[in-house]
Amino acid sequence: MSIELPAEFADLQPFADKWAAATEYERATERRRSTPAELKALYDAVLPHLPAILRRCDQHAFGAVDGVDRHLYRLALSLAEIAPHVELYDGDPRVPFAFREERLFGAHCGVAD
Repeated sequence: MSIELPAEFADLQPFADKWAAATEYERATERRRSTPAELKALYDAVLPHLPAILRRCDQHAFGAVDGVDRHLYRLALSLAEIAPHVELYDGDPRVPFAFREERLFGAHCGVAD
């Protein structure tokens, strides 16, 4: 499945399938699977577009962002979720000096300890 973005955000298209995931869990899983270079690439690509993405999303009622704008919103969420890893953790996709995040979900979610 290919996630489409509006034409004015075409340069973000290479990130859409991986980073415009519907849930925080899916986005966090992608973060943990990513290299520091991949996190930095997303950060560098999305950050300059953030004001335009938020303006576009603000045209929707709270909680009702839909269509291609929903994909943009999810890219903005991914940016927010990976930013600490780029800005504070030297690109480490995991939280330094913390227990494994997967432990929060347990075996019932299909995540191994």
